[in-house]
Amino acid sequence: MNGFTIAIDTREQRPYEYPGAEVHTLSTGDYSIVGLEDRVAVERKSKADAYSSLGQGRARFRRELERLALFDYAAIVVEDTVQGFLNRPPHSKMNPRSALGTLLAWSVRYRVPVIFAGDRAHSQALTLKLLQMYWKYRGEISDVDG
Repeated sequence: MNGFTIAIDTREQRPYEYPGAEVHTLSTGDYSIVGLEDRVAVERKSKADAYSSLGQGRARFRRELERLALFDYAAIVVEDTVQGFLNRPPHSKMNPRSALGTLLAWSVRYRVPVIFAGDRAHSQALTLKLLQMYWKYRGEISDVDG
């Protein structure tokens, strides 16, 4: 399909469907490229999951960002718009501006972009495109530090 095989984490609750994708246990992130699982990762977040990760799962999510920061490339793809994200999910008591502020602050601190893709379909397509771009530019990206 792309010259590479997508790896989907075994813990992914609602995995995207990609032709030829393989299920693997990833150390961090939800999507990667087989053979490059320690160099590229995309973390998928629904709005509810993002709020949960910023609330009760905050320490675990922060550790995940610390791991993602060590990769050649990593991103967090949120299945919502910024405007939609500012309408907190019913289960959360977190202030939406605080939730957004934390995501943006951690994005800068850990150098892991947060991309609001709009909805699940666009998030799936964007995740694929990010992995394709990493595959295309991987030699150039790897050589930056070396």
